Amino acid sequence: MPRHRADILVHRLKLNILIATRLEKGQIQTMSLTKPELFTRSRSLSIIIPTYNESQNITKMLDIVSASLPPTSNAEIVVVDDNSPDGTGRIAEEYAGRSRSAGGLEIRVISRRDQKGLSSAILAGIRASVGEAVVVMDCDFSHPPETIAKMLEELKKADCDIVVASRYVEGGSITGWPFKRKLISKGATKIAQRSLGIKIKDPMSGFFAFRRHVIRNINFDAIGYKILLEILVKARGAKVREIPYNFTDRRSGTSKLDRSVVLDYIKSVWRLYRYGKTMRERRTSVRFFSKAGRFYTVGASGLLVNYVVSFLFGVVLSNLWDVYATMIGILFSMTSNFFLNKVWTFEDMDMNLKKTLRQYGSFLMFSGIGAAFQLGMIYLLVDLRHMSYAPSLFIAVAIASIGNFVLNKKWTFKEKVWG
Repeated sequence: MPRHRADILVHRLKLNILIATRLEKGQIQTMSLTKPELFTRSRSLSIIIPTYNESQNITKMLDIVSASLPPTSNAEIVVVDDNSPDGTGRIAEEYAGRSRSAGGLEIRVISRRDQKGLSSAILAGIRASVGEAVVVMDCDFSHPPETIAKMLEELKKADCDIVVASRYVEGGSITGWPFKRKLISKGATKIAQRSLGIKIKDPMSGFFAFRRHVIRNINFDAIGYKILLEILVKARGAKVREIPYNFTDRRSGTSKLDRSVVLDYIKSVWRLYRYGKTMRERRTSVRFFSKAGRFYTVGASGLLVNYVVSFLFGVVLSNLWDVYATMIGILFSMTSNFFLNKVWTFEDMDMNLKKTLRQYGSFLMFSGIGAAFQLGMIYLLVDLRHMSYAPSLFIAVAIASIGNFVLNKKWTFKEKVWG
């Protein structure tokens, strides 16, 4: 007898003994599954299982998942059924009632009457769940429940926020798919990787786990059948790991892949592409103008440094010629500008002596070029074009300062100009 079937039989035997014992002692009371207070406890794990016409699989799946978790596990299973005509939701509710009466694993069933769609079903389950960690899996046994423990072990690591059970990393495989289905899967994977900039090997996986905080600020579209794609695109900065598993095509029930699913996938990828493009542009412009603002703030502080140092050397400390005092003031202000821009504007904390001296020399050179350009513009506009001094000075300072920022950004601190 296969090991998992033996585990199921043992689990059922324990469940029946516990029910009989509690019935004899009068400890079992009828509970309404609709009472919200039953589900308000915080849990360590929520397992989301969306279903549609899975009557042949649901009981066996719940048996195996329940048996794979310790009896004292602080976990819950949330089944989200889209009003299956074959009675999947009813079967799941009956199972949940038996488990709850016996004090077993908490199983909750959400029956959706008017809504359809895998992604929206998963999202409904996630929103209704309370676990700190969330696992999403199918009910057709293509996702082996024994992989859950491996996913949770990875998720416990500090450098991991999302765990993807992958068919395409070393050790992963697919069993039972025809060539056409494999081709479709590979094509969809390549589209996601190329158009959305996703680095993992199996972004199309429907078997994954994540820490709840990862999705806290995400507004989901829930289009199509792969909500993992949306999480990967929108959960910026999340650390992702892939672990291998063997995907086995369903042995009972029918596949949900049809033309509408393909169209929904294309629509989902397009929306995610537009979202990513918008966010990249927004982040790029924010970074650019933020650094420009800091650069010019530092420049303004340099004027104060220049004045204070020039005044000290020219009046307070000695009677230096005002030209010499001003030159010292300029040197001090340019030096303070360099270090403030290095540390604050461009966030470069590498103080390696050779690198810093090279950057300092480059900064002085571009600052000198800016000053020379400013003098040249004043001469051109005032002396040759006979423009009044005030607007000429404004134009010269604006152009010189923009050029100074761009040149230092590009060549001194080795950053892209726009970004």
